[in-house]
Amino acid sequence: MTTTTVNPVLRVAPASPAEAAAHFRASLAFHTDVSDVAAALAADGGPGFVLVDSRSTEAWDQGRVPGAVHLPTALVPERAAELLDPSVPVVTYCWGPGCDGAARAALALAELGYRVKEMLGGFEYWVRAGLEFDTWQGRERRTPDPLTTPVGADDCGC
Repeated sequence: MTTTTVNPVLRVAPASPAEAAAHFRASLAFHTDVSDVAAALAADGGPGFVLVDSRSTEAWDQGRVPGAVHLPTALVPERAAELLDPSVPVVTYCWGPGCDGAARAALALAELGYRVKEMLGGFEYWVRAGLEFDTWQGRERRTPDPLTTPVGADDCGC
């Protein structure tokens, strides 16, 4: 009798190509990334969405993506209608991958009838990518982190 050991990656078999395509297509309907948001914000004619920073006022004061609207998650139900046009898609962000504030804000906005995506990586990866950000002292930019973005490139290439 032969015993075959299956490694942890293949212990659960990969989905069929059709199932995988459906999953990843759906995932892209819910998420975007820092590189794509930056490219859209820099494009002529506007990005076609509103970028919402869902962090606290203290976090917003530390730095924010230029052009973002400040709407803390807890205030979405009472302030969304005064700040956002329901016909314009919304992209939410929070601190970074270790925080689910952007997902909570996206849920609250979706429940109010907004079309919404979450920016993966949040403010952390915006800064780590070497993109400009605003503070009360003015605009800043840090050296790109070579673990998160190719240094000297215009985009991540993916």
